[in-house]
Amino acid sequence: MAKIKKEYKMKIPFERTFLPGLAAGYSGYIPTAKEYFKGWIIFCLLVALGAGTANAQQQGWYTEGNFAPVIRIQVVLTNPLGIERRECPVIISRDLMPLVSFYEESVFVVDPLLPSQSDPSYEQAKAVGSGITFKETNGHHIPYQLDDIDKDGVWDELFFMTDLKPHEEKTMFIYIGMNERGVFEHKTHAEIGSYGRHIIPWWESEVMGWKLWYFSDVDLYGKCEPMLVANLENTKNTSGYTAGSKYGNDIMTVEDSFGAGGICLFEDETHPDKASRPRFSPFKEQGQIYDTRYAFDVVANGPIRSIIRLHIMNWRTGKGEYELEQLYTAFKNKSYSTCTVKFLSYIPESNKTSFGCGIRKLMNEAELYREEGISMSLAKNVDIFDPDVQSQFETRLLVDFLGTALVVKDSDNTQYQFVRDYDGNHTFRIPVTADRSFEYLIAAGWSKGSINRTADEFKKYVLSTAREYRHPVEITSLSLEKK
Repeated sequence: MAKIKKEYKMKIPFERTFLPGLAAGYSGYIPTAKEYFKGWIIFCLLVALGAGTANAQQQGWYTEGNFAPVIRIQVVLTNPLGIERRECPVIISRDLMPLVSFYEESVFVVDPLLPSQSDPSYEQAKAVGSGITFKETNGHHIPYQLDDIDKDGVWDELFFMTDLKPHEEKTMFIYIGMNERGVFEHKTHAEIGSYGRHIIPWWESEVMGWKLWYFSDVDLYGKCEPMLVANLENTKNTSGYTAGSKYGNDIMTVEDSFGAGGICLFEDETHPDKASRPRFSPFKEQGQIYDTRYAFDVVANGPIRSIIRLHIMNWRTGKGEYELEQLYTAFKNKSYSTCTVKFLSYIPESNKTSFGCGIRKLMNEAELYREEGISMSLAKNVDIFDPDVQSQFETRLLVDFLGTALVVKDSDNTQYQFVRDYDGNHTFRIPVTADRSFEYLIAAGWSKGSINRTADEFKKYVLSTAREYRHPVEITSLSLEKK
């Protein structure tokens, strides 16, 4: 998490704040008596001293129709990179916020520099219905999410996306107040369903999609045009290998490989290229009681990011016993997905066991591009087919370019390792961390898609994405203000 510049108006203590009255009737986290008492004190100070009044005169307060909030949180963001960042993900965790007890529909995230909208026309109002927003002043509201990651009924992260200029310091506002207007079209999607007679999790943006057909190793779905297709493919159980579909295609054969992304452990010092993998335990094909087990949850489902949780249990390699969770996330307009890995139980026989993750060496690979903590498999003239009906030409698709990439977030002390087994894979060895967690990013592009259609375009995209991924936007300050 980025460092927070601790400069707050009125020197209000930076901790959970519960404003009496405003939070009345709200469900979720129940404050302790001490926290509630501090909330009363801060609320009284705000009212008595008019905290933020001078700033309010400099930064006009947002209104929308008859919505005129009197509480807001000023957020100052900083781009640590000297490059322009488009639709940059911003995550503000609940423990950083000066106010935490509110509903999702009580939030308006506003960029004060964006042009305010006027009242909608009759046709627009009729098309959207009761959720339409009206004339604004002092900025424009943008899509956001309050996501409950641990599923305890209280939000954990406020998420939105914004543009940032090189090294820009940007001020945005989070307005708090009940307003049932405002609708955001979903640009990402996640779901779990019975597909091909077993349970499959899906997560996607409009430009790229992923699913876990093989439980622990990612399958890849390319879009021809920007659209969400997982629900259609899942509910109709249509073959992803149907060539020429306007909805896109499965563009990778995973089989025994790591596919578009998978995790492993390196447990054998004498054979450094040997990887232990969840779906290839000594108990493979002995059923769920004995073999590795998997469970899936939808953590968040749009509009601008969607998250799937994979829970791997009962993983016994013969050289250790393990349990872990992975969170796979899709983002609006991005052809990459991030993954956080957390081992819940880690009992290796050797203290030299290391974490690992990898991607398949693509069929017809023309180039392997490598930098520290980055691997790209770039292929030409890839023949994609349904393995069950290989003889039928109608199901085949020749792709001029196909590329996949793997980026490890913390590249310190990571080592590239080629794994020849399982159809050939590009992997990284990752030192075991104190909290037994690590993060990585998977990306893809193909010649029939809407972005990253060539090897050069894809390389530039991955290298730029890797820089942004490793240098997230910094939250310089958060300030609670009252009008």
